Amino acid sequence: MSVSADKRKPVRIWVDGCFDLMHFGHFNALRQAKAMGDYLVVGVHSDAEIEHHKGPTVMKEDERYAAVAACKWVDEVVPNAPYLTSLEWMDKYNCDFCVHGDDITTMADGTDCYQVVKDAGRYRECKRTQDISTTELVGRMLLMTKDHHKRRGSITGASITSVNTAEVGTFSTGGSKTKPDTKVSHFLPTSRKIVQFSEGREPNAGDKVVYVDGTFDLFHTGHIEFLKRAKQMGDYLLVGIHDDQTVNAIKGVNYPLMNLHERVLSVLACRYVDEVVIGAPYSVSDQVLEKVYKVDVVVHGNTPSLDDTDGQDPYKLAKERNIYVEIDNPQNSVTTESIIERIITHRKLFEERQRRKEQKALLEREAEKAEKAAAAAAAAAQ
Repeated sequence: MSVSADKRKPVRIWVDGCFDLMHFGHFNALRQAKAMGDYLVVGVHSDAEIEHHKGPTVMKEDERYAAVAACKWVDEVVPNAPYLTSLEWMDKYNCDFCVHGDDITTMADGTDCYQVVKDAGRYRECKRTQDISTTELVGRMLLMTKDHHKRRGSITGASITSVNTAEVGTFSTGGSKTKPDTKVSHFLPTSRKIVQFSEGREPNAGDKVVYVDGTFDLFHTGHIEFLKRAKQMGDYLLVGIHDDQTVNAIKGVNYPLMNLHERVLSVLACRYVDEVVIGAPYSVSDQVLEKVYKVDVVVHGNTPSLDDTDGQDPYKLAKERNIYVEIDNPQNSVTTESIIERIITHRKLFEERQRRKEQKALLEREAEKAEKAAAAAAAAAQ
């Protein structure tokens, strides 16, 4: 390494946001931001701040802080960051510039959250990931039918639970099905996107390979804590992610909420994960244990797992080989089902949030069109 390279000041980057229902769009923005420098500082807004400017959050602020901290591209998390991005906060954490997606973000009064840093020349943009947002995920849950909740259980080691169908109401009726932010996911990643998220690291000789599997739907802090504990059981964590058809057959008509590719990218972004098996079988097979890497231990949470469609224990083979280990799930852990329950319990609040978000998005699109038209007219007049 050259002397000049040794003396180069590390480039510190500031990113801030809500990071509610953390998804691969958030992870992709953080990945792109980290690629612009050396050290990524992420400010996360409080529940109260978000409530004022956008509406209620699905995930509590401590859960959102933990989700951001688990992203492998994040170096530091700053809780309770202000909604209006300021030079003072960036300077406090010695950040050279701020990065945000190429969409407009505004305060409650409609002003640009990033105008100050833009005017100071300390603003950079990354490309926003299309077809995914927290608003859209909330919309998918609001579109659930009563039948969705007639199946019980979990295939990720989360608590088995049922939802009172009387509380669900008629989320899937009316014009809301056609709203742009409440559509069924058709996200299809390229191989390049998966490579960008993957470390591409294989186990070293002598590494103890740990295998876990699951749905990992609405990737959340319960999943993160489970993966962290599983990684502590060995040196290399291999995660099997079940395909959409398998999840649908085991869990019920409207699962999963996120399709296979969305779930794969979310899991790959977790700092505890080394590799994934895309479309892993629900029952742990010899092919999984021997053909990908030699698996030393299969880890599962200490809550019951649903039988496979043939009525068999999905961990039968691992148990017969004495490589099956159960680990304690954290008390009061978040589950996919508990997130859905939050949406159901506060249905009216989230329906109003959706309405406000859609109205705000429409106004922002109109403002953007007007700005482009004005710029085009000015260019034509020159």
